[in-house]
Amino acid sequence: MKKLLKEYIIITIGIIIVATGLEVFFFSNNIASGGVSGLALVLNEVLGVEPGIVMIVCNIILFVAAFIFIGGNFGIKSIYAAFGLSFLLSAVEKIYSPIVVTNNLVLVSIFGSVLVAMGTAIMYTQNATTGGTSIIAKILSKYFHIDFGKALLLSDSIVILLAIYTFGIELGLFGLLSVYLIGTLIDKFIDGFNLSKQVMIFTENEELVANYIINDVGRGCTVFYGKGGYTKKQNCVILTILSRAQFIKLRQFMIKNDSNAFITVNETTEVLGQGFKSILDT
Repeated sequence: MKKLLKEYIIITIGIIIVATGLEVFFFSNNIASGGVSGLALVLNEVLGVEPGIVMIVCNIILFVAAFIFIGGNFGIKSIYAAFGLSFLLSAVEKIYSPIVVTNNLVLVSIFGSVLVAMGTAIMYTQNATTGGTSIIAKILSKYFHIDFGKALLLSDSIVILLAIYTFGIELGLFGLLSVYLIGTLIDKFIDGFNLSKQVMIFTENEELVANYIINDVGRGCTVFYGKGGYTKKQNCVILTILSRAQFIKLRQFMIKNDSNAFITVNETTEVLGQGFKSILDT
């Protein structure tokens, strides 16, 4: 229950960040940065269809696809995120709209994209999106092994073409720039959130170090045995995957208790199974 509550709290934080980027930067300057919201903006301008109706119909169709191709867990979380975002945007528009921080379209594109990408990446780490073309991107990412950000850029392209036709080249191009930035930044943020340390420790104190990693750091480890190419001595190599905070804790321990050890550290952007992200969520 605590794990589930934590997941939904993190998703809620992502919703708030995305809503801020959309309401403060994109909506107030009529920039369609892709997605169902961009499509709704275009159809409202061309056909007079209410954006809310367009978003509801599109999301219903896409959520059905999410349940079929991705799974119920993803669908439930994304329904919460989608309706949470819609409710928050609606509430903000009724109380504070319009919120205009700047009319500089370059600043709008940059800061709006950063916020939307950050919020989307936060939700993605919890296996959820705000619906819309994010669901299409998730399906493409799962079945065609395309990075999520690139898949989102691909699925948003048609919306941008419609925006260029509807709102003119200038606003359409800024929308295209925003979509590109969002797609690129999402992958960067996801890599940053998932960043772990792959640590290899060459030591003569196998039990001391291994027991500390298991009992105090709270991670597993694998022990290899070999022989030094120069010294010709038998040695032990301990391999473990840690978060940044756990690595700092281990490093302090090694400084105090095994300062002669040889340690290599590599950054890894994704770890699956054994106490990390489930391989079934990929």
